[in-house]
Amino acid sequence: MMSATQTLHPADLSSDDIATWRAIAAADPAFASPLLGPDFARAVGAVRPDARVAIWRQDGEAVGFLPHHLKTGGLARPIGAPLSDYHALVSRESMAAGEALAQAGLGAFRFTGLIDPQSLFDGAVRADRTAYVIELDQGADVYLEALRAQSPKRFKNYRRLQSKIARELGELTLSAPDQDRAAFDQLIAWKREQLQRTGAHDFLAPAWTRQLMDTLFANTEGDFRGLMITLRVEGRVVAGHFGVRLGDVYHPWIAATDPELGAYSVGQLFLLQVIAAMPDLGLRTYDLGPGHDHYKAPYALTHRQIGDGTALAAGAAGWRSRLGEGAWRLAGAGCGPIALRVRRRFETISDVELTLGGRVRGLANAVASKARRTGVEIEG
Repeated sequence: MMSATQTLHPADLSSDDIATWRAIAAADPAFASPLLGPDFARAVGAVRPDARVAIWRQDGEAVGFLPHHLKTGGLARPIGAPLSDYHALVSRESMAAGEALAQAGLGAFRFTGLIDPQSLFDGAVRADRTAYVIELDQGADVYLEALRAQSPKRFKNYRRLQSKIARELGELTLSAPDQDRAAFDQLIAWKREQLQRTGAHDFLAPAWTRQLMDTLFANTEGDFRGLMITLRVEGRVVAGHFGVRLGDVYHPWIAATDPELGAYSVGQLFLLQVIAAMPDLGLRTYDLGPGHDHYKAPYALTHRQIGDGTALAAGAAGWRSRLGEGAWRLAGAGCGPIALRVRRRFETISDVELTLGGRVRGLANAVASKARRTGVEIEG
């Protein structure tokens, strides 16, 4: 049982707490992600005044950290969502999630990418999701050979595409790290076009997400920093990733390609070039995260299971959240994955849009997008 809890803004973390948090995360390979340490929490805190960190203490020493945003009804959501593909209660002590949330004054913690090596959230996970990871244990050549052995026809097609590009457009080159601001703006523009085209919510529209990415792009020093990698043809950017790295672990957020070159599969060729370049970049782990299975699965020999669910606080602290969670379960009865997708879309809009107007526009766009894709005409 913890002797005390504290909740504060990430900017108010003491140097001792920051050091302790880093040490706890470094001690467990499951927490080896740029998204699970104090640096990411502080980066989000710099652009979100509503960012918070719950700290559990024992004998005055911090033993657990949960960065979050507090919603109505005492509901905690992962800090930086939807950019926080992974989240966790980073702790060196075993504590039941329900009791821990109640001690911190939280009604519930709703998660979609839970990392839980200590099984603190047993019983709260309702669904598992797969995240895709490129892990270089024996070097890039060995890894690429394993991919070739796994799918020789695919790699034969990649060689054909590379030859076709060289013949028709020019030689492919990888720029890493790429600090070209124009290239960064191009990747963002392509990604926003893709989100609008596919009907996904534009998480890059709010000022705080762009400010966060702008700040990280400009930060080129230290273990925690932004990283952009681009694929070019004769100097022209045709594909790229942008995200955040911590030491030798990289987690891209933005994956974008030139829509005019879709027939060349430049996004696929980009990943092959990236794997070969990882050692020179000082990267051991290229964490592609969950989603877009068709794009990521062929390159990831390591899979990570992450949890989707809601942990409710023990006792009276969780009663309001129990009602809300019960409503979602009732609405999703018999709907399975469909209900889960609807909930994630609703939560993404709520997480990323900080104003009522933004949320209303997001929901209206979601309805209109769904109507377009199903061929339903909306009157008015």
